[in-house]
Amino acid sequence: MTSAPAPAPAPAPAPASVSAAGAGPAADLAPPPPVFPFSALAGQPELKLALILAAIDPTLGGVLIEGPRGTAKSTAARALAELLPTAPFISLPLGASLEHLVGSLDLGRALQGHALAFTPGLLARADGGILYVDEVNLLADRLVDALLDAAASGVHGVERDGISRRHRARFTLIGTMNPDEGELRPQLLDRFALCVRLGDTLDSPTRRAIVRQRLAFDADPEAFRARHAADQAELIGRLARARHDLVRLPVDADDAVHGRVADLCLEAGVEGVRADLAMLRAARALAAWEARVAVSVDQVERISDLVLVHRRRLSESRPPSPAPSFSPSPPSGDGPVGPATAGDGTEPRDGHRPQPADEGRGRSSDGRNGEGQSKEGHDGDDWGALAAAPAVPARFTAKGALTSSSPGPAKKP
Repeated sequence: MTSAPAPAPAPAPAPASVSAAGAGPAADLAPPPPVFPFSALAGQPELKLALILAAIDPTLGGVLIEGPRGTAKSTAARALAELLPTAPFISLPLGASLEHLVGSLDLGRALQGHALAFTPGLLARADGGILYVDEVNLLADRLVDALLDAAASGVHGVERDGISRRHRARFTLIGTMNPDEGELRPQLLDRFALCVRLGDTLDSPTRRAIVRQRLAFDADPEAFRARHAADQAELIGRLARARHDLVRLPVDADDAVHGRVADLCLEAGVEGVRADLAMLRAARALAAWEARVAVSVDQVERISDLVLVHRRRLSESRPPSPAPSFSPSPPSGDGPVGPATAGDGTEPRDGHRPQPADEGRGRSSDGRNGEGQSKEGHDGDDWGALAAAPAVPARFTAKGALTSSSPGPAKKP
């Protein structure tokens, strides 16, 4: 089933107007703290570029930000909200219930003959905007299943005792995580079109710039924001123009672009063609950001690592290739990490005798360590970022308990 194109998002209140649990407006809560301006972020060029690309093309599929504590993961994600003033920015807390995420139906009113009352959850509130999950690798499995269902189809359904309600749920998913605190389920990892892996070390000039910016912001947030207001307004205007120009760029690209995309994905040993689609969409968003009239091979090279870093696997039959260059371009800068090294590519000879157990333990008959084959599962032929897949509605039992109508995606053993 292919969902209808999402309409342009209607003007929405500021991100802080929705409470953490999505229960209602935050008018009765304390005023939200000032947001650090995106234009004032120092360093982390790949992180800023990935977020910009996801903001330009909402169909891209989202951004995963991996890194240790204190690397501006959450600061950058929350700063992105101000660049999209008409799009909702919804945060999904780790302690949210399934009902808070998917919404609920008032069965009592419906049985009394009243109109069906649906209380929107966070998925409905995030439609046309951004759904942000901090520490996404620690999210409960039942919430991950609901996210996978909505991301696959762009719609979600809530059902209770035979009464159901379906709603649109097309959003850009942005997640942050510290790899030291646990892994992310493979099914959800593959849903992120782009991934940024932040290091735990920075050069001295960058560290000094980050610390000075943060000290100045903490000392007087309003004065700091005022000093960066012009840069922030310029960035918002450029992003709006890029989103407008994106629709005028050709969806297809020339043979050279398609050929380079295919080669990079083959060298990385990725499964399926979801990486190919994400790379072409990201390159197209970069072309719109740079006011180009078509996608070029250079743009493919510069965003390839953002697409492949979390999908790359060791190849058992292909020698390593040089890392693609990543030319500096606003707001990007430093080059990405090159592709993972492949195996030695040698083939076993006829009549080759296997090594003794004490000498060849853990190795294949051709001398390789056998780690090139991924142990992670593959979730079928759903290749697109928002590919057609039936939304699995949440179901309430007769006693009112919220359950799922299917077992959900298979979990990593």
